[in-house]
Amino acid sequence: MSIKRETIADTFALISFGLVVGMSVELFVAGLSIEQSLHSRLLSIPVNLLIARPYGIYRDWVIALGRKVTNNSLMDSVMDILAFLTSQLPLYAMMVGTSGASLDQVATACMGQVGALILMGRPYGIYMQMCRNWFAERPTVQTA
Repeated sequence: MSIKRETIADTFALISFGLVVGMSVELFVAGLSIEQSLHSRLLSIPVNLLIARPYGIYRDWVIALGRKVTNNSLMDSVMDILAFLTSQLPLYAMMVGTSGASLDQVATACMGQVGALILMGRPYGIYMQMCRNWFAERPTVQTA
């Protein structure tokens, strides 16, 4: 896949996935108001535009490290979770903190997000790969 298509796929995946999952955690776990959550989600879009492709590269690297140990779906799952957690939590804390949430709300949101990141790490990895497949170049059929 071309770098351009992979960048588009990774960006689409991170923005669409982040909107649904992030807002759910903020509203139902952390107790942020709808306004605070919308603000946080809006702030996440430019951040995700910047980090989507670097995250995709980082995730691919983490998965490759795990495959050096053993090449199976359990290792891929563990490494997807590790990649997602270590890359998303620090950014998430900054975004929620700038949305007007109190320090207690930021801490609560992050604690809730840890659980969500653990639960969503592997599904996101699968979703991102699915998006990459959707955006992949298709061979053209030549007609005579």
